[in-house]
Amino acid sequence: MTLKERINQDIKEAMKAKNQAALTALRELKSMILLEETKEGGTGNLTEADEIAIINKALKQRKESYEMFASQGRTEQAAEQQAVIAIMEKYLPQQLSFEEAEAKIREIIASVGATSAKDMGKVMGQATKTLAGKVDNKTLAELVKKLLS
Repeated sequence: MTLKERINQDIKEAMKAKNQAALTALRELKSMILLEETKEGGTGNLTEADEIAIINKALKQRKESYEMFASQGRTEQAAEQQAVIAIMEKYLPQQLSFEEAEAKIREIIASVGATSAKDMGKVMGQATKTLAGKVDNKTLAELVKKLLS
């Protein structure tokens, strides 16, 4: 079952359960997927990496909104954002622990032959492909920088 099919099925279930937070999150993801599929020059088919990128983009937007609402003391809106974030995160692959991510990055560093911070671009390119959706890019960059210095 593709992500799009899974989201459509979950929308139906959320409607039956009258779960507004789930409906909001799922409709947003469905909309973003449709936009990506139908954009000019697109093939109409999304890879798993494309789907993960869409979910990460939606999550980033929601997290920024959450931080803004929380900093302004708007707890009700912040709680709504947090609920939507929790639902969207269910569609990402299982996240790696810090130790697992560090071990994978060490393997990538060895495979590309990186020896110094000058090689960070090579390592990041390979790491973002290999660990897409399993580690957020901010953590990934911090780990690579730490391991190469």
